[in-house]
Amino acid sequence: MCPMALVTAATALKAYEGNPYLQGGCQDINECVPPNQSLYPCKGNCMNTVGSYNCLCPSGFRSDDPKSIPCVRADPNKTLKIILGISASIIFLMVCIFALWAEYQKKKLAKEKERFFHQNGGQILYHQIMSKQVDTLKIFTQEDLKKATNDFDESREVGKGGHGTVYKGILKDNREVAVKCSKIMNMAETDEFVQEIIILSQTNHRNVVRLLGCCLEVEVPILVYEFIPNGTLFQFIHRNYGSPPPSLDTRLRVAQESAEALSYLHLSMNRPIVHGDVKSMNILLDDNYMAKVTDFGASRMLPKDEVQFMTLVQGTMGYLDPEYLLERQLTEKSDVYSFGVVLLELITGKKAIYHGGPKEGKSLASSFLLAMKDGSLEGILDVSIVGVGLEMLLGEIAELTRMCLSTMGEERPSMTQVADKLKALRSAWREKLVLDHGKAECLVKFSSPAVLLDPPSSSTFSTGPHMSGIGIETPR
Repeated sequence: MCPMALVTAATALKAYEGNPYLQGGCQDINECVPPNQSLYPCKGNCMNTVGSYNCLCPSGFRSDDPKSIPCVRADPNKTLKIILGISASIIFLMVCIFALWAEYQKKKLAKEKERFFHQNGGQILYHQIMSKQVDTLKIFTQEDLKKATNDFDESREVGKGGHGTVYKGILKDNREVAVKCSKIMNMAETDEFVQEIIILSQTNHRNVVRLLGCCLEVEVPILVYEFIPNGTLFQFIHRNYGSPPPSLDTRLRVAQESAEALSYLHLSMNRPIVHGDVKSMNILLDDNYMAKVTDFGASRMLPKDEVQFMTLVQGTMGYLDPEYLLERQLTEKSDVYSFGVVLLELITGKKAIYHGGPKEGKSLASSFLLAMKDGSLEGILDVSIVGVGLEMLLGEIAELTRMCLSTMGEERPSMTQVADKLKALRSAWREKLVLDHGKAECLVKFSSPAVLLDPPSSSTFSTGPHMSGIGIETPR
């Protein structure tokens, strides 16, 4: 049957010729050949199809309607321009979105910094600075400290402890500083925290590390201290690289300086400051090996004529005051106990928790008190400071240490008493050495040549903190 049998005759006449009512009588018309071209217009390339035809432009030409509109040469760059236009639009849109997102994050960060600044008492501190009540403290931005520490790079770490990490920083004026990022800080009382920063910034004692400034636009405030180059007293005492042990006079001097710093904190403020974590790792040594007490992360300003109870005990095992541990009552005498352990480290050369053999660690304080009770003190002392004629001096130092380690705080001396006693002991020790040195010189001068081969051991002098034995330092 003819394909056009189902269409009207009028339609069949346009695309077919013949009789649609006869079998095989309907034939397709080729619209692309004369004379049919006049009836079926095409301005491009004509292609016949069954029942119709297609009119297309040659390659490189284009027309919106090739049957009625002539083909013209196409622009070869138009497609590329369209692609570039679309790409540019997408990139522009992405840039706009990123810029808006960056601006949003910038405003969010600024609001967060402002919130932390107010939360940490920055506004109060700022008014104190503007009113000239504080003229030594600088408020650093987070960006300042990032640049100073190379974005808190691990290579800049100089210490890490329970209260935070300390980085060495270099400010724009090339000053070296210690930047302490604290892990935990009680910010419940903002006014008290700010007041403590203000007081520490005004602390002027040669044996207390000076607070230079702080950064308050972070969640936990960052504190900036002066940089102390020669490490900690812990490293100095327990050195493992074969250096000679420090002399007895050096140990007494460092103990005296540390005690004077703690005494200053306890007495020289409007409200006493208890350090709260006295240990050899928190005593630094400067260029001249002078002691500098540092790390006030556990410090508290004690209320006047009131008892300070702590819900959370902070400190380091081996140094913790047992009374503070049991009663949660922090006092100046808690620092005295901890200092007693530091004094023990200085005269024994042992750590607060040490290993005397294959057994588990021993408490240095417990071992010392037991040795005092048994009369075996010499067995626990550092052999490098034990010598003939030192029994009385070492006995007095040991007795002072025992008093500091009393179980009951009220039986312990104050830090002022400890500092005065150490000063007196050191003065007496230096006088004895000078006197013995004079006698030795006199003996050598008037003795036979044989005496020159065997000078008295008490005439041994050291010229600095690195010298060993029982000598005396060059006076300062």
